[in-house]
Amino acid sequence: MSYLVAANWKMNKTVGETLEYLDLFLPSVKELTKVEIMIAPPFTALSSASIRLDAARKEGEYNVKLGAQNMFYEEKGAFTGEISPLMLSELEVDYVIIGHSERRHKFGEKDSLINKKVISAVEHGIRPILCVGETLEEREQGKTLSVVERQIRSGLSGVERDMIYIDIAYEPVWAIGTGVNATPEQAQEVHRFIRSLINEISKGNDSKTRILYGGSVNEKNARELIKEKNIDGFLVGTASLDPERFYRIITEVMEV
Repeated sequence: MSYLVAANWKMNKTVGETLEYLDLFLPSVKELTKVEIMIAPPFTALSSASIRLDAARKEGEYNVKLGAQNMFYEEKGAFTGEISPLMLSELEVDYVIIGHSERRHKFGEKDSLINKKVISAVEHGIRPILCVGETLEEREQGKTLSVVERQIRSGLSGVERDMIYIDIAYEPVWAIGTGVNATPEQAQEVHRFIRSLINEISKGNDSKTRILYGGSVNEKNARELIKEKNIDGFLVGTASLDPERFYRIITEVMEV
């Protein structure tokens, strides 16, 4: 199982800026096969990014996959502003981020909705990255593990046997975009708990499931975090917007 380093650009970069980024970034990661790389640009840039990545693969060996930042669970219908799994599949999207804390806390997405999205992604052959994590208040109240367990059990309901097609991202809400990341020990504690939990609910069918850490990951703290046994990669936000910084995070992971 290779490490996964994923870039979540959030609401950043136009189509032109996306293509400029890929032109700078792709040559630096050509033939890097030890680490799997995923880039999730905004929806408006998915088509152009897909075409550019396809062209790059024809020119050489690239282990760079395309991801989407969100997805609705229905294939089509009267859902204004939503993006369906069929639309993503046509663009050869490999991954989809589901349940990110910003979707949960800023847009009110509940566990039940997130679960429907996870099920739909698996059914359509798009690998979901299910995001879980506690707020600062929940951590201070000692609720970290109970919150994470609720989010995982609910998010994976109905797809427990499909765990090998799903990745998990632990993102403590208090560390996202704040510049304050969890210590390696804090992250490892939760990752170890998640591994035990998904192993239990999938009845051991989690051998290909990676548990990523997200929350102010950068080129300075990546090496210490990735050394922890149950951290299988990163979901990177701000630091991934700069191709050089993102590349340096990848190289830190490769050193392990």
